[in-house]
Amino acid sequence: MKPATTATTATTATKASMLKPTRLSRRRFIFSGVAAAGALLVGWGALPPRQRVRASHPLPLTGGAVALNGWVAIGTDGSVSVAMPRSEMGQGVHTALPMLVAEELDVPLSAVRLLQAPLDSIYGNVAMLRDGLPFHPDEQGNLKAVAQWTVGKVARELGLQITGGSSSVKDAWGPMREAGATARALLVAAAAREWRVAPAECRTEAGFVLHASGKRLAYGALAARAALSEPGEVRLKQPREFKLIGTPAPRRDSAAKVNGSAGFGIDARPPGLLYAAVRMAPVLGAGVASVDAQAVKGMPGVSRVVDFSAALSPLGGARAGAAVVAASYWQAKQAALALPITWTEGPHGKLSSEQIFQEFAAKLDSESGYAYHQVGEVGAIAQGVGGVAKVLNAEYRAPYLAHAAMEPVNCTAQVKDGKVWLWAATQSPSLAVKAAAKVAGVAAADVVLEVTLLGGGFGRRLDVDMVAQAVAVAMQCGGAPVQLIWSREDDIGHDVYRPAALARFSAGLDAGGKVLVYDNHSASGSVSHQFFKRNLGLPPGGPDKTTAEGEFDMQYEFANQRIRHVIVDSPVPLGYWRSVGHSHNAFFKESFVDELAHAAGQDGVAFRRALLARHPRHLAVLDAAVARAGAAPAGRAHGVALHQSFGTIVAQVAEVSVEGREIRVHRVVCALDCGIAVNPNIIAQQAESAVVFGLSAALFGAVTIKDGKVEQSNFHDYPVLRMGQAPEVETIIIASAEPPEGMGEPATPPIAPAVANAVFKLTGQRLRSLPLTLA
Repeated sequence: MKPATTATTATTATKASMLKPTRLSRRRFIFSGVAAAGALLVGWGALPPRQRVRASHPLPLTGGAVALNGWVAIGTDGSVSVAMPRSEMGQGVHTALPMLVAEELDVPLSAVRLLQAPLDSIYGNVAMLRDGLPFHPDEQGNLKAVAQWTVGKVARELGLQITGGSSSVKDAWGPMREAGATARALLVAAAAREWRVAPAECRTEAGFVLHASGKRLAYGALAARAALSEPGEVRLKQPREFKLIGTPAPRRDSAAKVNGSAGFGIDARPPGLLYAAVRMAPVLGAGVASVDAQAVKGMPGVSRVVDFSAALSPLGGARAGAAVVAASYWQAKQAALALPITWTEGPHGKLSSEQIFQEFAAKLDSESGYAYHQVGEVGAIAQGVGGVAKVLNAEYRAPYLAHAAMEPVNCTAQVKDGKVWLWAATQSPSLAVKAAAKVAGVAAADVVLEVTLLGGGFGRRLDVDMVAQAVAVAMQCGGAPVQLIWSREDDIGHDVYRPAALARFSAGLDAGGKVLVYDNHSASGSVSHQFFKRNLGLPPGGPDKTTAEGEFDMQYEFANQRIRHVIVDSPVPLGYWRSVGHSHNAFFKESFVDELAHAAGQDGVAFRRALLARHPRHLAVLDAAVARAGAAPAGRAHGVALHQSFGTIVAQVAEVSVEGREIRVHRVVCALDCGIAVNPNIIAQQAESAVVFGLSAALFGAVTIKDGKVEQSNFHDYPVLRMGQAPEVETIIIASAEPPEGMGEPATPPIAPAVANAVFKLTGQRLRSLPLTLA
């Protein structure tokens, strides 16, 4: 690991290209309708957005600490308690978010303690929902502004506490800094009143209010009076004034993870704990016909068998099956394996991956789909028409992927005296509480949730099927807490998977190699349609940005381009996976752009540079990566990819060698522009993590379906990158004064096409399917 640095066609043409283009009027109708509906709700749409500093529920304080707003409390000893509404799953939010408050409050980061935020609308993730709108990043105008305002306002009202979409720092940038600045202004006002001076004569430093006369008061001594003050002018610092933001502050969770004291979901140990192991239907869509509980009742430690299928059916997302409860997980697991269960056949007993891709192809042959972006005119692309001298067609595909987080899927639940207690490694506290309340038949206010550290999330723990199962089992255990754990086989065989996808490209080039027409038509299932239906009960419908993100929102300046997607209903459960649609669409797009460069007789970097004349930030990132990479050593090749996701621009140069059929990645240079770098150390760690995660998928990852079952079961047939296979990763962070953008996911999408493009240089083989496999 090197520290981060800062720098100021061989396929057949398809019918798709002949289909009538879909215009943007449909999208304009949709979002104009959204805005109008908001305005009609009894004046709701005319009201200002809900503030995000003052909470409706008090912070859970002890020891005489005083809350100055919904985010910040000050103890008599000067300690600062900060509400934490996001889940720590290795991405560093327990360090980065407190830095925002500490900067504005003028306290050392070491003085900050974290409190789990209660369920309150001010802690909802506004940025994640607002960024889900399917607008091109370059698009301007009232439609986009109104839609973003409306969805942002809805998000504030919903107040969903969710960690995902690389949105934690981006969403907190405003409210958490404002909370710190407001608390600081209250403390200054209290001190000024004590000294009978003007607040403008006071300044703050390291937890003290200071006056030019030499007077000073600690925050702890002022807190009680500050809570009764009015803040006066609240001013956020300018970037030039930052002392903490922008520094590589050490991670606050590192020591506990090293010494073993960190508490993950699977570490929960409430008194009287029992353990539950699950058996779930092996065939997609199947259910439980019968369970012979008596067959395992006499096994060591076994106390009961619970068929949780009926209790969970209203949620729509939980897996049908049964659990064995025992005194230890080993006892529960052995009994679960021995438990006789008869399964119903279900509707998908003959389903296969081949059938799924055949349906994708048929849909692309017959349906135009939804046009997410169109510039200029894109009709039938034919050689000799409109100056087209060469036509290039290509088809790409990507498989389903599992999450395979290191911490097994688990949840601990206790149902007693009309209340539910949860210990959960969840990315969705709001949805976890909702699911628990629904299963147990209690009010949400009667659910107490402790969010633990997550041993990896990657989007899997946005879903709450494990919470629903745990509560359903705990309801049958006489008030005892129950820790429900999935084995690795349960996890890989019953995941909510990254969608499989099929993409077709067609482009026309003139005699000089200029791309005149660019057409992209893809098909997959919809993650968002499934997620919102099973977790919020919302009916599916309309476009889903995640299906086409990474294709329609590119910045390459093709004069005539069209990007369309067809949603195909998926019998395979789909879920958010690190970088979602970008994870495969970047591979499709960046690989085909490399094909275009080769067809034009140009170097891939020069070809891209010529398409970025109006995108200087993208150009700077690309140039930084290429310059740092230098020349490839003998026997190796450099592959390049440039991609923007979650607001962050990333360019990667992969240094690759090929020995026989083995693809080896030795070095990756990763340049990025994520706006203001709150903590460069964490950004570099996220880039390295995302590269390794993406390489696992690029080289090995594939979930396949046969006879309605997932064929993979553990790391022997669903491998991940081993330590000895991991490349050296160098991260370059481009200096920026723009607000922070996402960082947890953006370095994952470019790695697969960067490697594939390097392999083409070495072998002449154009790899159009994931995982990358040489012939």
